[in-house]
Amino acid sequence: MNLPNKLTILRILMIPLFVFFFFWYENPFGITLALLTFLAAAATDLIDGKIARSRGLVTDFGKLMDPLADKLLTTAAFCCLFANRIGMGVIISFILILSREFLVTSVRLVAAGKGEVLAADVWGKVKTVMQMSWISLELFGYALFGEIGHYLEERGYDYITDGLHHWWAEAYFNFMNIFLYVMVAVTVLSGAHYIIKNRALFKDT
Repeated sequence: MNLPNKLTILRILMIPLFVFFFFWYENPFGITLALLTFLAAAATDLIDGKIARSRGLVTDFGKLMDPLADKLLTTAAFCCLFANRIGMGVIISFILILSREFLVTSVRLVAAGKGEVLAADVWGKVKTVMQMSWISLELFGYALFGEIGHYLEERGYDYITDGLHHWWAEAYFNFMNIFLYVMVAVTVLSGAHYIIKNRALFKDT
């Protein structure tokens, strides 16, 4: 197994670690550790692709598993984060995101049954970047306004935490709500584009 594929497998293995840190309530910096783990996992996605292309190490395994690893990582993160943001908009967003991923995976399975391996296209890569960016920023918000804010409070830095717990936090998460819906729209559009682009696979069904 070449280096890019090993990094892809590493990304998958980091998912349970991310979930563990996220729900490690006894640790005052569990979310911060989850954020760092997610950023490290996301970095492997950038690194393995660059290495594979620059060294001519692109394989069918990589074409299949790289986007699958991204889906597993982002889906796990969405499950964790959306559990803390219950609401109709969040539920609909989660359903749309999962529907897109299942549909695209189904297309890849149909292609695999016909001896073809479909790699992620540009729209899929844009979708992945936006999803990982939203997840990273959402985790950063929880870490900053929760764990780091609490840490500063305990040490008497109230002049900082007053802002963190009021207008900074409100403005930040209002922005994140807008970013969420933009990300969901791009996710749905990328899925529709992928299915339309590969519609020839279904001509004989």
